[in-house]
Amino acid sequence: MGWALLLLRISLRNIFSSFLNVIVGLIILAATFFFVVGGSLVNSMDKTMSKSIIDSVAGHAQVYESSSKDKPALFDSWQIPDLDPIPDFSKIKGPLLSDPNVSAVVPEGVNTAIVVYGNTIDQILEKLRKAESPGAGSIMEPAQSNPGPPHEASGQMTRQQRKEMIDSLKAHVRQMIFVIQNDMEKHNKIGAAGSVDPQSIKDLQHAASPAFWAGFDADPLNHLEFLENKIAYLVPDSDQIFLSYVGTDLDAFAKSFDRLQIVDGGMVPPGHRGMLLSKYVYENMFKLKSAHRLDQIHEAITEKRQTIAKNPDLQDLVRQNREQTHEIVLQLDPLSSQKAVSILQGALHSKETDLPKLLSSFFDTNDSNFEARYKIFYDQLAPMLELYRLKPGDTLTIKTYTKSGYVEAVNVKIYGTFQFRGLEKSSMAGSLSLMDLMSFRDLYGYVTPEKIAETKSLEKAAGVKFVPRDQAEADLFGGSTKTDVVQSQPKAINDEAAMGGAKVKRVDLTRQAYTQDEIDKGIVMGAAVILKDPSKLKQTMKNLQAISDKDNLGLKVIDWQQSTGFVGQFVNLTKLILFLASFIIFVVMLVIINNAVVMATLQRVREIGTMRAIGARRLFVLFMVVVETMALGLVFGTIGSALGSALVVLLEHVGMAAPNDWFYFFFSGPKFFPWLNAGSLIGAFIVVVIVTCISALYPAWMATRVSPIQAIAAED
Repeated sequence: MGWALLLLRISLRNIFSSFLNVIVGLIILAATFFFVVGGSLVNSMDKTMSKSIIDSVAGHAQVYESSSKDKPALFDSWQIPDLDPIPDFSKIKGPLLSDPNVSAVVPEGVNTAIVVYGNTIDQILEKLRKAESPGAGSIMEPAQSNPGPPHEASGQMTRQQRKEMIDSLKAHVRQMIFVIQNDMEKHNKIGAAGSVDPQSIKDLQHAASPAFWAGFDADPLNHLEFLENKIAYLVPDSDQIFLSYVGTDLDAFAKSFDRLQIVDGGMVPPGHRGMLLSKYVYENMFKLKSAHRLDQIHEAITEKRQTIAKNPDLQDLVRQNREQTHEIVLQLDPLSSQKAVSILQGALHSKETDLPKLLSSFFDTNDSNFEARYKIFYDQLAPMLELYRLKPGDTLTIKTYTKSGYVEAVNVKIYGTFQFRGLEKSSMAGSLSLMDLMSFRDLYGYVTPEKIAETKSLEKAAGVKFVPRDQAEADLFGGSTKTDVVQSQPKAINDEAAMGGAKVKRVDLTRQAYTQDEIDKGIVMGAAVILKDPSKLKQTMKNLQAISDKDNLGLKVIDWQQSTGFVGQFVNLTKLILFLASFIIFVVMLVIINNAVVMATLQRVREIGTMRAIGARRLFVLFMVVVETMALGLVFGTIGSALGSALVVLLEHVGMAAPNDWFYFFFSGPKFFPWLNAGSLIGAFIVVVIVTCISALYPAWMATRVSPIQAIAAED
């Protein structure tokens, strides 16, 4: 006991006795600080990111067909994994729910579709065609997010109101033709000779002529066909949008993922076909480009405290708005154009009458005028524009390539937009829209029993014969006497006769309702498993795999991290980087502390020799050096741990703002609130003890070799 107290007093006395000790202590302090802060940040991010993934799409675990070549990759939507379908979801749902820790099993599958939008003139011509169609009553619905142009009236119209609306649309089309002509003339002047197709010029002249419009009312449909085929394609602002979506049981999904929040429109009714667009996708892909760019600038200035003058990205958005006014000009009919000119003249204090020039000047914003012009745009100009090409209630035609390679298309009604609470601006969480399971199955292109039965009935009714591929050439082009090739003759198709006198019914699938049993009985690509107690994830996964093996379900069970592709591996990568950094610091600390203690020991040769001369044993000297080094590590390690803990606690209260949309997902919101991790504190002290003990062994052994004779020689 006396030895221990004496060693403790000596070690405490010598902590700040030399410059080398202070240097070693500061290194230990910095390393401990790094371990505490870094460990807490990584562990906290692990929790927040897992919360983002689990609460948005993945659930706690995923099950999929064990024969699949790939694993599910819910957020790798640009590269759809090669998964074999689970033939019948209803056969796996019950067994999986039998586990007491499973609260829900939600069918899911990810796919990417192509949505092709016509340009602005296509949309106006479509409205004009609907207005000219016989029996047109309720022509259009007004925009839900903003008032539409004056001609977008809805409801039952009198003959006079309908005529006024048609005249307004015709005037709008004529103005569009005038704008296209002007653009083409400018292009012809600045471009190379012959850069503009002469036929296009002739078509425009014909479409702009009084004679064309004089005969429009007598034959509107043929005139519209000419405009659609010869004029509309001259406006190069059509869009092709790649839309990633999750096919799921929407009702079950909404109940299981409670962060789901409807923003515009409403939820798809239970059992109905329909789609919910991600609000992030809706704003980025379906909004008027000029308006979306204004929103981006406004967010950067008001929320991120950036300035146009110092941010090249914001300057580029301003330039694009200034140069790309075409989409707005084409949307405005003559009356709206006059009103817009008046608004812009007042805002700019200008007498200019050319609308494109006024818009270009209006969008030439800077830090001093941006807020005022942003308000003018939304208060005065936006009500005359269609801010969104697609609105809740519209039907969207979605096309995608099936697994077999052919194109499948489905009409899906858009019921609304959604976002996940706390992840509103996350591009990762906002990259996926939601589609009903029945439409998803149609788009994925797998042959269902219903389709097989339908195909066979059609083959029987038509009298066709199946020919194997290896015999097709011989049967069709000679070499076989078993098949007669008959020259087809053109004739009218009688649907009722072909169907045996039955009436042909067209079924609007967007209105058809399905029972839960019909939704469950069919293929799925996988399913998300929601747990009651997430802490029992590993054991529950083992139980589910055992259920699958026992009941021959052919499933493979993986956790949320494995099912999300590269996103789920991000935390593992971060932990690996932290581990490597910790290992490097460990080695550096070991070398520096070892060298410093060796030098300090050499400086104390006389002191150690004198202690040996007055009776100190080698073991005492050995413990003295080790205890001194450990005391140094514990004192400075405690200070480092305290400073690191203080920083983490501070960040827990004030938060760390997400630097960009990408980090919204990893932070599970706009701010990251890390918390102090006990494991990081314990780990930091363990590292300090191990490093100081190892680094002190060699200097301590050197100290035991010092003899009284060396001490006397050093004194002389």
